[in-house]
Amino acid sequence: MFIKRVVVTGIGTINPLGNNVEEFFSNLDKGVSGARLIDRFDTTLFKTKFACEIQNYNPVNFGFDRKEERKIDKYAQFALIASEQALKDCNIDLSVADLRRIGVIVGSGVGGIETLYEEIMDYVEGEPPRFSPFLIPKIITNIAAGLISMKYGFRGPNYSITSACASSAHAICDACSLIQLGKADVMLTGGSEAPIAVPSIGGFNSSHAISTNNEEYQSASRPFDKTRDGFVMGEGSGILILEEYEHAIRRGAKIYAEIIGYGLTADAYHITAPHPDGLGAKEAMHAALDDAGIAPEGVDYINVHGTSTPLGDTIELKAVKEVFQEAAYKLNISSTKSMTGHLLGAAGAVEALSCIHAIQSGIVPPTINFKVEDEDIDYNLNLTLNKAQKREVNVAMSNNFGFGGHNSCLLFKKVK
Repeated sequence: MFIKRVVVTGIGTINPLGNNVEEFFSNLDKGVSGARLIDRFDTTLFKTKFACEIQNYNPVNFGFDRKEERKIDKYAQFALIASEQALKDCNIDLSVADLRRIGVIVGSGVGGIETLYEEIMDYVEGEPPRFSPFLIPKIITNIAAGLISMKYGFRGPNYSITSACASSAHAICDACSLIQLGKADVMLTGGSEAPIAVPSIGGFNSSHAISTNNEEYQSASRPFDKTRDGFVMGEGSGILILEEYEHAIRRGAKIYAEIIGYGLTADAYHITAPHPDGLGAKEAMHAALDDAGIAPEGVDYINVHGTSTPLGDTIELKAVKEVFQEAAYKLNISSTKSMTGHLLGAAGAVEALSCIHAIQSGIVPPTINFKVEDEDIDYNLNLTLNKAQKREVNVAMSNNFGFGGHNSCLLFKKVK
């Protein structure tokens, strides 16, 4: 079977660094921290009082009327906003497109968790206790994909993927496969998450996964730094329009990059901790390189998972060194979670956009907030510390790993 080529022809995002792609890329290059004190609920009793929130978010400013706002959870709102941007960017004429050949796969880790919490509290405290008829449609993780298809009439493959922090990366891989196999011509894909809510902060505090550095909250996401103490939660959405190469060429589409390979593996080890030898991460990177048919020397930049957790950062870098050997010292590595925070199920998509930006601009985004060296980390690696670096990026790799041991690795290439 002939495997078709897949390219990216449209992008969109709303995240802590910007309400659109231009703002996001500009703040990436500048090394801006998206961390702020949480203002949407009282954090007095919580160990963590900060997160990377989208600033001054008001659904009305993005075209949602009050009726729509009540029916759609924030995570799905974010997905609709980023999708509209991406579709506008790709400039596809939907009036003549075959809508049966356009699909949607949008990943999310927790879906409408804020809605679920609010509804439960209303039930417990309300007089009389009741639930909204929109409760289930608001919280399910597949509803973002469904809403997008309804808005634009897309009748191709449509579903959601939930694999914790690898959700949107897995969504991109699946969307790519469907086009490669001729099941669709165009796929809108990525992820969305709105987890800055009482259950999320409380739950991750209990599992000791998120930073509690309230005194230095703006610099608390500090991958590869000895003083790192956990990730900083983020929110938002990243959406990519994937298109079959010849289809894109025929309509004169601009092409940001080509997806040339991906790898998917499982640690089969622990519910939250990575495999101590980075086994799943290594196998995912090897699989992606094999899929693309390139040697480690062919990669210029790796956007690592790099969550700013004591175990995760060290293990991932050791895995990179084992996979890339001497080539590991010739490429750039960075964690953009140092700026955006960890968008959980949306992380892979937003970080894919970061890779595309590096390819298009020749600017590698930095790993900010670094101060103190960790004896367990090899700083001979170019970790792009504190400041963006210029270099030609022809191939970029994006790593994402999720609770449950889910691993994904994507490879993007410049189309010349």
